[in-house]
Amino acid sequence: MLITRRLEFDAGHRIPNHASQCRHLHGHRYALEITLSGEIIRTEGAAEQGMVMDFSDVKTIANTVLVDHWDHAFLVYQGDRAVVEFLASLPEHKTVVLPLVPTVENLAAEAFRILDAAYRDTYGNQLRLQRVRLYETPNNWADAVRQGSGPPSGMEPSC
Repeated sequence: MLITRRLEFDAGHRIPNHASQCRHLHGHRYALEITLSGEIIRTEGAAEQGMVMDFSDVKTIANTVLVDHWDHAFLVYQGDRAVVEFLASLPEHKTVVLPLVPTVENLAAEAFRILDAAYRDTYGNQLRLQRVRLYETPNNWADAVRQGSGPPSGMEPSC
């Protein structure tokens, strides 16, 4: 069985070497969809009976390990030195320095990496993260999807 929970957050970024508008500092209202697979819990009397996972637990875990860190932050590539230094000069600015260019593809892959360990068989029902879909806009998104038995393969940046 597959279940999906959608969460939203706001963050800024830039694509330093982009040939167009995305090279400028800007932000998005991101939407994150987390798709999990697992067996439906059949334990009589269990709070999660009939569920793969309680959707409120999906949300709590995602907020704790990812969304609360990225929400209202500027997501910046560590190699974008001028911007990293500028953001560091702003008192108490919420900045997340990443080892990759913060394209929607790379952010989806990073979100998958972070969330994958958090959802490991939480209820003993073979729970597993299957997909992270990250919307940069309502019309543009990237999917990081589990390949076989391992995590998704790396993705190349674009805007």
